[in-house]
Amino acid sequence: MRPGQNLLLGVLCCLILVGCTETRHDGLRFGLAAMPVTLDPRYATDAASSRINRLIYDRLVDFDDSLTPVPALASWQRLSPRHYRFTLERAAKFSNGAALTMADVQATYTSILDPKQASPHRMSLSNIRSLDVVDSRVMDVLLEKPDLLFPGRLSIGILPAQLIAGAHTFNTRPVGSGAFEFVEWPDEGHLLLKRKRDGLRLAFIAVKDPTVRVLKLVRGEIDMLQNDLPPELIDYLDKQPGIHIQRAAGSKFAYLGFNLDDPVSGNPALRRAIAIGIDRAAIIDHVLGGAARPATSLLPPDHWAGNPNLEAPRYDPERARAILTEAGLTGAHRPELVYKTSNDPFRLRIATILQQQLARIGIDVTLRSYDWGTFYGDIKAGRFQMYSLMWVGIKLPDIFRYVFHSEAIPPDGANRGRYRSAEVDRLIERAERAGTLAEAVNTYRALQSRIMQDLPYVPLWYEDNVFVRRDTVMGYRIAMDGNFDGLKQVKSQ
Repeated sequence: MRPGQNLLLGVLCCLILVGCTETRHDGLRFGLAAMPVTLDPRYATDAASSRINRLIYDRLVDFDDSLTPVPALASWQRLSPRHYRFTLERAAKFSNGAALTMADVQATYTSILDPKQASPHRMSLSNIRSLDVVDSRVMDVLLEKPDLLFPGRLSIGILPAQLIAGAHTFNTRPVGSGAFEFVEWPDEGHLLLKRKRDGLRLAFIAVKDPTVRVLKLVRGEIDMLQNDLPPELIDYLDKQPGIHIQRAAGSKFAYLGFNLDDPVSGNPALRRAIAIGIDRAAIIDHVLGGAARPATSLLPPDHWAGNPNLEAPRYDPERARAILTEAGLTGAHRPELVYKTSNDPFRLRIATILQQQLARIGIDVTLRSYDWGTFYGDIKAGRFQMYSLMWVGIKLPDIFRYVFHSEAIPPDGANRGRYRSAEVDRLIERAERAGTLAEAVNTYRALQSRIMQDLPYVPLWYEDNVFVRRDTVMGYRIAMDGNFDGLKQVKSQ
């Protein structure tokens, strides 16, 4: 019996066991593979936190479909290369009734810039020299050095200044001015929001196991899902009455990360062998159901700052074995790696396949899976040799400073692998000093070529987005970066 048949048989057995009575509910319920880590946008880096915070908090600046910065709360003028003026163009109120003003904007960004707060977003705003409130609607921002991309950096949710000063616990009791307001977070598996314009209640429900998540959707215990489903379950859902599937190309970047301070995973020859020892095409075709494309860099090649000339590593197991032999990594020195991943069954399945593929080229891999909180905590703390994760929602090429600059080692950024390259630092800084967009594009392309040579990350693929809903849910629009903004317009009938 094929793996897909086993999975579907398990689904049918579970359906028989759980029965077929639909649960009564109010509002809509969204099934998640993992709950957010924090509801404070100053500290949000995981996908669930970033996506849900977008619903709760407004931002000064957002992005259109071409990833160009556009006004959200505020428009802006570039008065000089180092001087921007932002003006609030839309009135907004926090869920506690207070009006959002530029004093709140100033307080939010000042707190992010405070080293004592250890915000992971501090690095991306470190070019700010001063934030000067002109009046309740206008704020001037002076920079240390010119930055063509600066408006796009102000896409972090705004918090009330008064509550920031009072050390309010936004991570569990958020107060924002976005389309939704916080209701309660009664336990680890349930988070309840309310849409302000019509009072629609929206429950996020964590169901780690994708099979159980699908069963809850079929039974009516949840109303919609997005991503984090194996192809076999998507095929199963496609055949179920009353269930609808929407698909769209995505920019989610899946990769293998390495600890470069570790004597094993820090060996560049080992990483080169891993890069060409992975059969991406087979995994995309047979495990991802064709719903992905091979990746080359954090930015997809069709991003304005992407590098369309980069090629994804080609599967060449013979060359991979030769690289290990040339580096003396055979026999008694055969590499052994510990590979950390989450305990999501689908991600664990992919990790098992990668383990098998690497064993065939001469690398022994031990898998260790953890609940999401433990796993992500280990990655942020640098307690790993190799891991797999995914970057989502990347808009600006400032991601390269945040992830790869030698000054971005946690807690000052997300250089979790402790990658240090004087050449990469130089290219990042040169791109930031670019006087024209063309100069910036050329520099970012050179930067991505250099990172591909060093392989602090081994790129895997860009995954598509899949949204699954019951027929009572209408009006959801999938975003390329996989955000949940479609919930602002979704309807229940």
